[in-house]
Amino acid sequence: MTDAYGSLLLHIIVALGFALSIWFASILLGRLGTALGVKNAAYECGMIPKMTIQPRFSIKFYLVAMLFILFDIEVVFMVPWAVCYRDFIIQYGDIILKSMLSFVFVLMIGYIYAIKKGALEFTR
Repeated sequence: MTDAYGSLLLHIIVALGFALSIWFASILLGRLGTALGVKNAAYECGMIPKMTIQPRFSIKFYLVAMLFILFDIEVVFMVPWAVCYRDFIIQYGDIILKSMLSFVFVLMIGYIYAIKKGALEFTR
């Protein structure tokens, strides 16, 4: 019994020792290799880098992206259901159909809510 725990304790000690040694090495080597000025600037094929700020994206972009992911996942759930529906229609046809209709109904409520809130309109 103690041999099993002893090997586990040894494994934990070796793992922690390795992690701490890598951490200390990165701290020491990081201090030695600090460079300032031109060495830290981005290299753009010999041209002087332009320090411009990235344009900000509208929040509408992120809302549409999240809605796309939501409805894309809906399709991912519906494809296996459609493939297996014909095989299970004799035994569980009514249950499978009702569960998918309830799933689509809940997502349709979410879609109508998004349209009412204007999440898909970029002109506002």
